[in-house]
Amino acid sequence: MGKIQNIIVSKDINNQKEEPEIKNKKLKMKKSAKKKFKGKTLTPQIKEESVFNSKGIINFPNDIMDNPLKVNKEEKKEILNYNDNELNSFDYKKALIYDKRTFTQYYISLLRINHLLLFSFYIKNRDYNSQIIKMFLFFFFFSVHFTINALFFNDDTMHTIFIDEGSFNFIYQIPQIIYSSLISGVINIIINYLALSEKIILEIKKVKEIKDLDEKVKDIFQILKIKFALFFVIAFALLLTFMYYIACFCGIYENTQIHLIKDTLISFGLSLIYPFGIYLIPGIFRITALRAKNKDKEYLYKFSKFIGD
Repeated sequence: MGKIQNIIVSKDINNQKEEPEIKNKKLKMKKSAKKKFKGKTLTPQIKEESVFNSKGIINFPNDIMDNPLKVNKEEKKEILNYNDNELNSFDYKKALIYDKRTFTQYYISLLRINHLLLFSFYIKNRDYNSQIIKMFLFFFFFSVHFTINALFFNDDTMHTIFIDEGSFNFIYQIPQIIYSSLISGVINIIINYLALSEKIILEIKKVKEIKDLDEKVKDIFQILKIKFALFFVIAFALLLTFMYYIACFCGIYENTQIHLIKDTLISFGLSLIYPFGIYLIPGIFRITALRAKNKDKEYLYKFSKFIGD
């Protein structure tokens, strides 16, 4: 449990005045924070988060773990803030209280979470996924697009290229580009499920009592080990298969390499462009639901969550 001993549970934050009981007990927490809360319900004022360091290891400052009172105001503010995924996953009643973002802020949060380029390389994106894995996924998904496009080159495609004297026929290639994008998207969803850890780590924050924390952390740690093991085995097996197939394809069909590269760049480029348009839609319904005078637009809010995920 050494790698995740620094995870501290959180609960909903009132962001208001501290309860009198907590104020009176703060000085006693200096000696032993763990003993203080052992077997007791966590107060709404205590909310901290897991953080991945540059190597992808879950890490949290030891001085904060040993003595929460040493955290300065800026650190407390950062710890208490919900990240984009947490805010976006709230139910309607909870979002009415905590989500005060504008349409633009919500739109940007969706792009940070779902746009492959921003998700992989925007380092300031505060989430609970390994940065190294996120960067790996970008190049892995490009290789998926490249290989899937190669699979669609058949005898008809070769004949069309021959008739067009080697010129690139964009109209003819459109169905192939669309199909390859859809298939690549399905593979991406499966790999993302195995590679990303944020959703399962956020389950730790739902623990209400410290006495249940150790068991919950053990369960999550085991699940993460299985998921990461499957991810690396499947990902590298696929990469080796992709390399072999592409090497054979390019060795046999030397004159179609340019067409393959163009198809890949177009399909992969589309996957990077369409999120800018699609993720404008969820915000329209979400902001409308949250700004409703009677606060009775829960169905609109649920619909926005459905199309935004």
